[in-house]
This record gives sequence, C-alpha cells and structure tokens, in this order.
Amino acid sequence: MKIAQVLFENRLVLGVVDKQKIFPVAGYGDMIDLIRGGENPLLGDENPLKISKVRWMPAVRNPGKIIAIGLNYQDHAKESKGEPPSFPLIFAKFPSSLLGHRESVTWKRAVSRKVDFEAELAVILGKKVKDCPEEEALDAVFGYTCANDVSARDLQFGDGQWVRGKSLDTFCPLGPWIVTRDAVPDPQDLGIRCKINGKLMQESRTERMVFSVSRLISLLSHHFTLFPGDIILSGTPAGVGAFREPPVYLGDGDEMLVEIDGIGTLANTCRVV
Repeated sequence: MKIAQVLFENRLVLGVVDKQKIFPVAGYGDMIDLIRGGENPLLGDENPLKISKVRWMPAVRNPGKIIAIGLNYQDHAKESKGEPPSFPLIFAKFPSSLLGHRESVTWKRAVSRKVDFEAELAVILGKKVKDCPEEEALDAVFGYTCANDVSARDLQFGDGQWVRGKSLDTFCPLGPWIVTRDAVPDPQDLGIRCKINGKLMQESRTERMVFSVSRLISLLSHHFTLFPGDIILSGTPAGVGAFREPPVYLGDGDEMLVEIDGIGTLANTCRVV
C-alpha cells in the first residue's frame, strides 16, 4: 500500500495512492497520527483526488528524529577514500529540512556553493523501539520511502561536523509516499539510483549496505529510544558529486530524481537565490 499526505485546496489530506489517484483516508490528522494508530487506514467518503491537482507534502512531517547514516555503502566508503565504519556513523538532520515531492530545494549562494545529492532509502518507524533484537527489528518498521540527503559540502567539511551542512531548509526531500512494510518483502533487495538532469549519477543495490536496515534499527535502539514516525536515512551509494573528478555540484534549475525499485521516484528541482 502507498500512503501519501498532500495539500488539496489548502487542507492536508492523507490518502492511499492507486492508479494516479489519491483515495482520502478518514480519521487521522497527519501521517504520524496514522502510524501511531497501528491499524490499516479506512478510506473516507470523499471522491478520489487526481494526482495532478495536489501539492505533495513530505511523506512524514514533524518527526521526533531524522537519524542519518554516513558511509553505509561499501562503494561510497571507497570513493571517499575511507574505510567502512565498524559502527554506524550517525548524524542528524533537523526536521525543518524536510521537503515534499516536486518542491524546490532552495539555498542562498552566499551560504553554500557546493551543494550535493545523495539518494537514500528512508525507513519510517511504526512503533516505539528500545533494545530491539536484530531478528525482530523489521517488525518495528511502518514503511519505506525515497529520500535525498542534500548536503552543503563546504559547510559539512568546513565545520568538522555534519549537522549544519545537512540541515539547511529544504535539504531533506522525502516521498512521494510511504510504501508499507508488507509491500517490501526485503529492504536489502532494492535497486537505488539518482539522476541529475536525466544523467545517471548513482546506481547500486541496498544489499551493498555495510549495516542492513534490521542491523541499524537494532543498534540504534540500544543507544536511544525510537518512536513512531522517526526516520532513518540508511546511507547513500557511490556516485555523489563531491568525489567525482572533477567534482559535480548542483546549480539553479537542476532536476534531481531519486528512484528506488518497488517504492517510486522522488523528483525535486534546485533553486539558488
């Protein structure tokens, strides 16, 4: 099942996505309310909405945490001239960085001139998790979606820590929708790609993660409690702009596509002001 939250006539609508239409769901304020409910959503009485008539919101708004993982693909660690970590490299992105499908990633030229793309599988938690065994970890997942861990590399590398460079407003596109856990039999068996202006820049498979989704959930939960609606960005594969020769950074008008098999395509344009 694909579940999205959109704006229609200036009101937030939760809906099940099917055949280019959105069928409104009744009884919930937003996606986190639905996740906390723990039940299959019930369709409301409203007529389905045409996808062309809505504005996409981030697949989750206002999560308690966005937990991101660095260097979690063997090939990305290699291109960055580093070794795969022995423990997940954890950092945070602020919830204010979230952005919806087809919205513009926007930054000031005076703030950063080295903005980069990172296609990622995002994991949406469905229940409270603490000290979770790895073999039970996937039971805590509500669903999966596409993410783009947009990064201001000059800030990231210049600061010596990553939060500012990763958390500028609009720097976490997420969506278009959440695909529920039952529709993704194995999160380690998904193709993942990123295209910039139609050119393929990243292409890999989630089986190449250093730490699998279940391993990440288990390890994280032994250090801090995870809550419904929390987001885990599970890392990006090789091909990012910063480690190309010469480097490739994003500019005004560039189009980014993050594609994950079985989930969908997240599209965003860049706007430099």
